[in-house]
Amino acid sequence: MRSLIFALCVVSASSSLFAQKRGWQPSPGHTQTPIWPGIPPDAQFGPPANTETTKPGEVDNVSRPTMTVYSPKGKNTGAAVVVFPGGGYFALAIDLEGTEVCDWLTSKGITCVLLKYRVPNTGPHWDGQCKCQMNPKAPMALEDAQRTVGLARFHAAEYHIDPHKIGVLGFSAGGHLVTDISTHFDKRSYASVDAADRESCRPNFAVALYPGHLWLSSYKKFELNPDVAVTRQTPPTFLLQAENDPVDSVNNSLVYYIALKNAGVPVEMHLYAEGKHAFGLRPTKFPITRWPQLVETWLRTIGIISK
Repeated sequence: MRSLIFALCVVSASSSLFAQKRGWQPSPGHTQTPIWPGIPPDAQFGPPANTETTKPGEVDNVSRPTMTVYSPKGKNTGAAVVVFPGGGYFALAIDLEGTEVCDWLTSKGITCVLLKYRVPNTGPHWDGQCKCQMNPKAPMALEDAQRTVGLARFHAAEYHIDPHKIGVLGFSAGGHLVTDISTHFDKRSYASVDAADRESCRPNFAVALYPGHLWLSSYKKFELNPDVAVTRQTPPTFLLQAENDPVDSVNNSLVYYIALKNAGVPVEMHLYAEGKHAFGLRPTKFPITRWPQLVETWLRTIGIISK
């Protein structure tokens, strides 16, 4: 009997290790680089160091954020996009809304910078205990985003990109992070650490796909989250969402669109009846999953890539 119990324990432990592993690594040929030269700012508010784990397509407990540069293998347009995967500010959908996006962008001659930003609870998130939206003690996800855009601009020559054509693209919580950095770029959320922080962290363009945390539904009003303060300097923006999104209401895109229009910021929005949430680039029977072609056309329209 003891032998049987021991064997069952071994099998159970092996299954657990198979499902959840330590640390995430990009595909061969790509290297993730820490974005901070030492301990990240406000690290005491984040997950303990060296607790990062992975599940299929997901990264959890990110305490040491990294960036991974994916360069085009053929034609290079000079444009670059920093990609923010979604995951509710609890985890990162690192493949569905990360590596797969980089494969698409590089196939179009666009350099992709995949940011593995800190989670959990590093941006506005839903708290199951109080049944309310909570803001983090420190904006660690925004700090990581600002730092990464500055790094991309600082290393523009090395990465073979145009420093005036660096944008951001994100999904769900990552879509909120797109709006966060689009409205918080005039001042860093952390103390400067090196020359890269003297570069502008303002994106030249922004793409927010099924974003959340923009509509204050708890207030029962049709208003934009006041923490997302749109101005005329907010970069040109592309928005896309499904009207039947069960996770983040389409009102998130609507209130942001109205604020951008009122501020005189160029904005293009696409709303679809069907599609729900978290479809990434994976095609389905719904037309919304053909959004990459819409983004490509929009980038030509605003002069980021050639027509």
